[in-house]
Amino acid sequence: MDEKRKTIVREIEHWRRSKLLPEQYCDFLLRIYMEDSPAASTSESRILGVASSAIKNSNWKIWIVIIAVIGFISFAALHFTAFELPMQIGIASAFLFACYAIGSVLNQKDPVKAQILFGMASLFLLFIGIFLLRQHGIHAAVPAVGYVVCCSLVWMLTGLLARRILFQLSGWVVLVFCYGWLLHNRLADINWVMLELSWVPLSLLFGWLGWMILDKSKRTGTVFLMLCCIVWFMPELYAMLYAEEYGAQTVQLAFLGKLIVEAGILFSSRKKWTEWVA
Repeated sequence: MDEKRKTIVREIEHWRRSKLLPEQYCDFLLRIYMEDSPAASTSESRILGVASSAIKNSNWKIWIVIIAVIGFISFAALHFTAFELPMQIGIASAFLFACYAIGSVLNQKDPVKAQILFGMASLFLLFIGIFLLRQHGIHAAVPAVGYVVCCSLVWMLTGLLARRILFQLSGWVVLVFCYGWLLHNRLADINWVMLELSWVPLSLLFGWLGWMILDKSKRTGTVFLMLCCIVWFMPELYAMLYAEEYGAQTVQLAFLGKLIVEAGILFSSRKKWTEWVA
């Protein structure tokens, strides 16, 4: 930017600070004088995602509101364990609502920030529930796993509404692991045949569901395809944890055999499943 243009821009900034002209007029003049400048191609410096000019020209009332919000959040976090259960649930619900609401507003305008907010809310939902269960003396596995199942359903719903594959897949994967926990705790003696029968039909079901809804929703079809591939190997992943019981060599051979089968299926149907993830 040449010296004359810099002088004009500084003068406009002075008008803005002195309230000699309305702010929107100053912005309009700045765009006119900077649009042909080489510096116009470089974005304005930002601090934590906020334009530096917005901070410089911010109103004192905004600072008071920000300080009050931060102070309230800090107070609630520091004294969280001292509150009664209804108060704890209310504070946690308010935080979750704020994250999901702001993420929904930003979902189209700024997808990255929206996903960060959705991710924060999803992780907080999982953490706070387990924390409250432990704090109030509920240490049994069944309530904890039941709560995790509820979290996975919320994640799936978030993924469907926000059209984010990652959250749909995360919810389903957590649900699959809860199903694995149920098998482990409810089936005392599970042999290799029962292990395969507990997982392989589920994998085929996911593949069939994805195939059936492909034309209606490619995102959901992609999720079910990925689930199908993951669940296909779950018996082997489970058996790896108990290799001494099932035999390490048996697990390796089964994994290799299923890997070859899956690779063959994916190769032969590559013209179809690539449409799912395209």
